[in-house]
Amino acid sequence: MVDWEKHFRSLEQMYSQAPINRFFQPRISVSKGFAELTIEIRDDFHHAAGAAHGAVYFKAVDDAAFFAANSLEPDYFVLTSSITLFFLRPIRSGTMIAKGKVVQNSQNLIVAESNLFDTRGKEIGRGIGSFAKSKIRLTPEIGYFAPTDEQK
Repeated sequence: MVDWEKHFRSLEQMYSQAPINRFFQPRISVSKGFAELTIEIRDDFHHAAGAAHGAVYFKAVDDAAFFAANSLEPDYFVLTSSITLFFLRPIRSGTMIAKGKVVQNSQNLIVAESNLFDTRGKEIGRGIGSFAKSKIRLTPEIGYFAPTDEQK
């Protein structure tokens, strides 16, 4: 029997341990079929015209959809097989909020979408992705473990 709450906390821990997140410093919350993350937009995320680079949008869309998808797979790491991203408006400062949710779950493929919002709640981007189960087990060696109260 799966302890879903432990699975969600372990996914959050794995996310926080990923080396790339030292740079972006996002925060994530995972529940069944859903993930929400926030990224504080900094000047060093900007392109030459003074707004957040598309790489920040992509990361937020992919991460929110990915963790929504992996929330339904308790044993294996999922892999992004495709992402389609739509840029709707720029963001220069404040908080980027990504909300990912699973829209289809089959034996071989999970489809999840993400919507991006600014601090005022305006939609700034959206995307949809497909995710496949890998052969990589979710283990403490890849940062997948529920933190104790002392580790939080």
